[in-house]
Amino acid sequence: MTTLRTETEINAPARLVWQALTVKQKWHHWNTFLFDCDAQKPFQGEEEIFLALRRLPRERKTEFQARVTLLQPEICLRWVSSIPGFRNQYLFELQEIDFRRTKYIHRSRFDGWLKPIFLPFILEDEITGMRRMARELKHYTESL
Repeated sequence: MTTLRTETEINAPARLVWQALTVKQKWHHWNTFLFDCDAQKPFQGEEEIFLALRRLPRERKTEFQARVTLLQPEICLRWVSSIPGFRNQYLFELQEIDFRRTKYIHRSRFDGWLKPIFLPFILEDEITGMRRMARELKHYTESL
């Protein structure tokens, strides 16, 4: 399994960071990495979601379906997407530092027998996109 990780400290309460992260209808205000193809459908445990991502700002969106596998408000959101031979798990975690500061952690885990074929083509761009999303989330929530 290959795991990518990025984290940042955000000068905002976990409640605000969680809201920005999970209210998909507002992603267009700040998020240039992930896009929701069905913004009216909220995150719910064990539900299918239809998303898209853009690893680099000018690249075409890559659409995918995923299943929410963990939803702990203000703590953790995880979804898994897969095709035969390739699986990707996204994990977003919030750790309250104090009542005005939050550590945001974003992990992306890849596995499956097709991983050695696909991963070299997306690895660098994936971590670049994850870092961009963390910066955008930080900037957005700190400006609220």
